[in-house]
Amino acid sequence: MKVYILRLRHDDPRKATGSKLLKLKLAEKYKPIRGLMVLNPFSKRYINPSDADIARGVLAVDASWRRIKEVRWPRGIYRRLPFLVAANPVNYGVPEYLSTVEALSAALYIIGEREHALRLLNPFKWGMEFIYLNKQRLDSYSSAKCEEDIKNMSEEFRGELVG
Repeated sequence: MKVYILRLRHDDPRKATGSKLLKLKLAEKYKPIRGLMVLNPFSKRYINPSDADIARGVLAVDASWRRIKEVRWPRGIYRRLPFLVAANPVNYGVPEYLSTVEALSAALYIIGEREHALRLLNPFKWGMEFIYLNKQRLDSYSSAKCEEDIKNMSEEFRGELVG
């Protein structure tokens, strides 16, 4: 599965995980391609394992969470990630405030591309911590039969952490 990044200049490029993935050639700069799965936290649809059959690549928008409402989302197959907890140094332990690399690796993991997901996280000192914090959730999501299962699991995991 190809990985693409649309880099918005909201953050310091030395701290932006998307910039690092591009520099290491672990991702490509975004170019409009039909059939891209766009990770969009505002989407009503959850990513699920069957998306591997329809997507020609996965795209993350590398933007600041503080300015996320300003983003003009590129066309594609919009999917949101289910409930996960960040491991990046800026938002460690914060639910759903994932870095670009965490979002991409979670998407890949859920659609069955685990090795690819781990390869993306390897260059980051804290990368494997993301898997450690979310292992049970990621394994559950990746074994889901349908999007409705993902939605239900996500709500259950959210309730466990909040409740």
